[in-house]
Amino acid sequence: MHWAYKIAERLIEKYPEKEVFTCASGISPSGPVHIGNFREVVTTYFVVKALESYGKKTRFIFSWDDFDRFRKVPQNVPASYEKYIGLPYSDVPDPLGKSTYAEYFQWQFEHSLTRFDIDPEFIYQTEQYRSGRYESYIWLAVEKRREIYDILMQFKTGEQKEEEREEFYPITLYCEDCGKDSTDIQMVVLERREVVYRCVCTRNQRKILSNRHQIKLNWKVDWAMRWKLEDVVFEPGGRDHSSETGSYNVSKVIAKEIFQYEAPDYAAYDFIRLKGADVKMSSSAGNVLTLDDLFKIYSPELILFLFAKYQPEMSFHIGLDEDVLRNYVEFDRYQLAFNKGQLKDDFIISALKLACAKVHTKEPSFNQIAGIYPLVHFQLDALQRVLNTADEKYSLDELRMVSDRVEEWVKKYNKHRVINVNEQPNQTYYASLPRQEQEHLQKFVDLIKGDIELPAEALMTHIYAICAQEDKKEMKANQKALFQNIYKLLLNEKSGPRLSLLISALGIKKVVELIDFRR
Repeated sequence: MHWAYKIAERLIEKYPEKEVFTCASGISPSGPVHIGNFREVVTTYFVVKALESYGKKTRFIFSWDDFDRFRKVPQNVPASYEKYIGLPYSDVPDPLGKSTYAEYFQWQFEHSLTRFDIDPEFIYQTEQYRSGRYESYIWLAVEKRREIYDILMQFKTGEQKEEEREEFYPITLYCEDCGKDSTDIQMVVLERREVVYRCVCTRNQRKILSNRHQIKLNWKVDWAMRWKLEDVVFEPGGRDHSSETGSYNVSKVIAKEIFQYEAPDYAAYDFIRLKGADVKMSSSAGNVLTLDDLFKIYSPELILFLFAKYQPEMSFHIGLDEDVLRNYVEFDRYQLAFNKGQLKDDFIISALKLACAKVHTKEPSFNQIAGIYPLVHFQLDALQRVLNTADEKYSLDELRMVSDRVEEWVKKYNKHRVINVNEQPNQTYYASLPRQEQEHLQKFVDLIKGDIELPAEALMTHIYAICAQEDKKEMKANQKALFQNIYKLLLNEKSGPRLSLLISALGIKKVVELIDFRR
């Protein structure tokens, strides 16, 4: 059984009377949201879909932690943004000057999710905090600050200090003057809900906070509070939150002992890495691949399938090299077998369903286009003509769905796949061939020079027949040699696009010019 359905069944068993199953995810808009962050969202999405397949009502919430502090200037943001460190992301200006820093990256990611038909309920934490929605929970946490300190210390190796315990507050305060969190809380008068603090912007002069909506709960308390408020029953978390002393286990205790709420079911997910990189993706480090980058190479269904086919706790790499071809071949093979009722692997069947995979009857294969498109110099009308000769008829719009991805993949990531046709006949190579192989090449030339124009399948049958003989093993060896020699003389490679399409792309005149040495 697929992991998403296992989690769904566990939730249904745990909450038999639950009318609506709230499943959560969340990201801080610290920079471009990369495909590693996407694992947070898609893990929840798959569990939601599994619950719905069992007839359950769901609520899929996605929290933007835009009230978190701006910690570090990412590489793709001007260095001058260092002056904004300490402000909430929602108060930092947009690099393009149109909105805010948070909204800039939020919009990009939300727009990307629409390509998958993923439509969660977005919750913006700045709005929630500044609306006063969390106020009662904030003061409850302040009232129980010593108990929270004790819980935090259970997960630390250092000794508990009474002085530190008395000075501990589970909140962050943004200064009313400079807007930053460079503050130090001096005291809190609970009866008046009054906070006395100092800030470096006023040389640490004592001030009384007048706007209580400048207060934010610290992360592990904040997470526990939101579980309670939103009635969350499932939320995943990254490996960095999932250790024995990690955020989830700490927040789990805070949720129970401070907010009297049982922590939601949890799934730890591992990082996704770029192939060839030994470190996890990081917006601040600049080594990221966004969903928009991935859409330029992969279809939305295939992207979802790549995530669905791995257990959340398994790390995997995203490569833009030959892995792309392998991923498309595997996906197409699974889809075809599934639609024919021949796929028996229940896990893969579930992964395909979660990815909304289906056979695109009017879409050519990525691998086929990858073999032809560079040959015709990325000319779409030429690609259409070549495919027509193989009785594969597509409109330009249908071809463009795949050809744009192929062109991006070849030109940006795999320039070596730009196929160069030999300019002159390779007399030296031809002369090095055994007499029999030369004769097979001559028969091939006579075949394609014939007056009768053969359909692609018939042409291939006739080409294979050139090497026909009773010894099947030797016949296959001769056929392999024939094809290798043709590709070598045309492209200086041992293999290439399907031969009938290659002939159509180059034209018979050019093929004969490079292979016929009897002149």
